[in-house]
Amino acid sequence: MTDLHTLSAAALARAIAARKVSPVEAVEAMLGRIERLEPKLQAFTEVFWQDARLAAEGADRAIRSGHAVGPLHGVPVVLKDLIDMEGRITMGGSAAHRTRRATRTATVARRLIAQGMIVLGKTHTVEFAYGGWGTNQHLGTPWNPWDPEVARTPGGSSSGTGVAVAARLAPWGIGTDTGGSVRLPAAFCGLTGLKVTVGRVSTSGIVPLSATLDTPGPLARTVEDTALLYEAISGPDPLDPTTRGVVPADPWGVLNRGVRGLRLARMPEAERQGTAPEVLAAYDGALAVLAGEGAEIVEIALPFRFADIVAMNGITSAEAYLENGALAEDAASPLGDAVRARILAGASVSAETYLRTQRRRAEMKARFAAAMEGIDALLTPTTESAAIPLDAVDEGMMPSRFTRFGNLLDLCALALPAGFTAGGLPMSLQIACRGYDEAMALRIGQAYQGATQWHLREPVL
Repeated sequence: MTDLHTLSAAALARAIAARKVSPVEAVEAMLGRIERLEPKLQAFTEVFWQDARLAAEGADRAIRSGHAVGPLHGVPVVLKDLIDMEGRITMGGSAAHRTRRATRTATVARRLIAQGMIVLGKTHTVEFAYGGWGTNQHLGTPWNPWDPEVARTPGGSSSGTGVAVAARLAPWGIGTDTGGSVRLPAAFCGLTGLKVTVGRVSTSGIVPLSATLDTPGPLARTVEDTALLYEAISGPDPLDPTTRGVVPADPWGVLNRGVRGLRLARMPEAERQGTAPEVLAAYDGALAVLAGEGAEIVEIALPFRFADIVAMNGITSAEAYLENGALAEDAASPLGDAVRARILAGASVSAETYLRTQRRRAEMKARFAAAMEGIDALLTPTTESAAIPLDAVDEGMMPSRFTRFGNLLDLCALALPAGFTAGGLPMSLQIACRGYDEAMALRIGQAYQGATQWHLREPVL
């Protein structure tokens, strides 16, 4: 079988399980593509050339001898460089941590490896995951593969995972999302990305940004792949108390039920202002597709403006300062200017402000839940525009107007391709659901991808 990089993760897993493809062939196909394209794309902080090959050989022997550990045995995966692997460097996107060697393996990574998946390497991130454009002043910004001529925003903070999966250097990968950092690279890179509810996936062994809001999640090409990877990494973990009592994820019971009879809310008309016309046209087209599949599209009166939710950044600021304030205060440390400024802003967040913000957040959660009574999901664009040139980025602004509310209100949300601009850049639909209702978001996304083909497009490289 040729062109293995074009297969979805699910298709590749089935081919390996049926012994039509070996894990060695799969890994060599990805490593060959990485070797050819990585010099330009710069998606990786480290490629595990030798270890990935050794793991592939081991997986091949195990499968051939009847000792496959599960349906994903032998499938390659990449990890954002916030996720610890014992003995490996985890920089967290910061030149200040070039020599930070992990002493443990994150629960997420352990779960992937236990299921036989093969880690190809670590991928770039915005420094400390604190940014939405995907830029990194000192370690470099990955190249968005949808424009071979102009360097554009890959989306952050999971920029490297987004680029690696979009460029078919890996079938799927893990990112993290504190304000949109899985969904933004999904939007700018033409992928499907799931922001999970806090407690669904363990954060143990993952470099923190905001203990209240951090969530790991999958970046993939299809909803099916996303559901597979979500199931693989989710579940209670004694090392992460937020996962206690959370029912294990099971997206499969409803995934293919379609959307007939569901009530899906369009965003209020006032929220359309400031969004690119092409993005709004794609959004309206997505609503029409879902209506055509049997969903009822309804109006909703939200108890907030999206911009007001974005302004509730005191939680992230304070918690980011707790984690990295000493480093940011040291003028000699090699932090990026924009990230240093964001971290230092947390120094001015008083205990009173922090606690008031947490109280306001709880109130907004209750008001939003009331507004969503009888509604299965809120649909928005994922971003206000397609990827912009890097030289047009204003680091004082974030592209998270449509994503931030999902984190602050403890929702889950799926971003997936919903069209392309006239210039060939991906646009994205966001499906936001109640907390712990990932299965519903995936169900709606599956119905949408079953009726469209935007997710099947590949960048020309």
